[in-house]
Amino acid sequence: MAAKKKRVVSGMRTTGKLHLGHYHGVLTNWLKLQDDYDCYFFAADWHALTSEYQNPAIVKESTRDIFIDWLSVGIDPEKATLFIQSQIKEHAELHLLLSMITPLPWLLRNPTYKDSQVVGQGEEQATYGFLGYPVLQAADIIIYMANLVPIGVDQLPHVELTREITRRFNYLYGDTFPIPEPILTELSKVTGLDGRKMSKSYNNAIHLSDDEETLKNKVASMVTDVQRARRKDPGDPEKCNLFPLHPLYSQPEEIAEICSACPRAEIGCVDCKKILLRNLIRGLAPVHERQSYYQNHPQLLDDIIADGTEKALAITRETMLKVRAAVKLS
Repeated sequence: MAAKKKRVVSGMRTTGKLHLGHYHGVLTNWLKLQDDYDCYFFAADWHALTSEYQNPAIVKESTRDIFIDWLSVGIDPEKATLFIQSQIKEHAELHLLLSMITPLPWLLRNPTYKDSQVVGQGEEQATYGFLGYPVLQAADIIIYMANLVPIGVDQLPHVELTREITRRFNYLYGDTFPIPEPILTELSKVTGLDGRKMSKSYNNAIHLSDDEETLKNKVASMVTDVQRARRKDPGDPEKCNLFPLHPLYSQPEEIAEICSACPRAEIGCVDCKKILLRNLIRGLAPVHERQSYYQNHPQLLDDIIADGTEKALAITRETMLKVRAAVKLS
């Protein structure tokens, strides 16, 4: 008999179009995990409202776009269960019960909340939902009896809080949930148009859905080596903001040529951008083709989400029967 696969749970907030940072930082890892684990991937629309509560339209619009992008990069609904967080009301019920046992100091020391106060976001992020989102996050994970959670090292405090909440529930009410373990993943830092980390908030992203003309304009605007003011000046790929994208899309021989020619000023930044643009268009072409397919087959997308929701519901309903019994609410 084949060994039962360990279960992986991960979600993505629906706050806008997905970009290359999402693809190389998260989705490429999901693609590997779906072959070896029982994977549950969800559109975290409730989590999106912690920052976009004044703009809920973007949450609704992004939810469908995210599924299209997931499917278009190769997430397989035959291998992974895909669903929308808000369609599984049991997440909210478990969140409520976990909130009753989570000490407030645990939430106040959450790095994301502390950072939001340091940068002066004030009342915009000083909401109950934003402070308590780690409790909802814990519910999202343990309601599926998850064994593993894929994260980058910067997210370790979030998963550790989930583990603490889970231990506390088990201590108070008896062993109910497995303690989820983090899977540390090497998140690729994808450089944005301005040299900073690619991010929606910086407005410096190359989106998975950008067409050729948009890609051309964005690549043309990219900051390169700021110390290379003229074409005849020698450059340094290690200091170039554009160069980190080459290993993701360009051929090894092209990268070797750039590394050799740039320091000798035998290739200019415009030439380098042309190479990247050509390879970026070629690399994203299959994604764009599949995006168009799913956009033109909305019923297929609806069926995939419905099937995922049904499978997720079966697990969460069973889990909540155990939880209600544990807290004497059955």
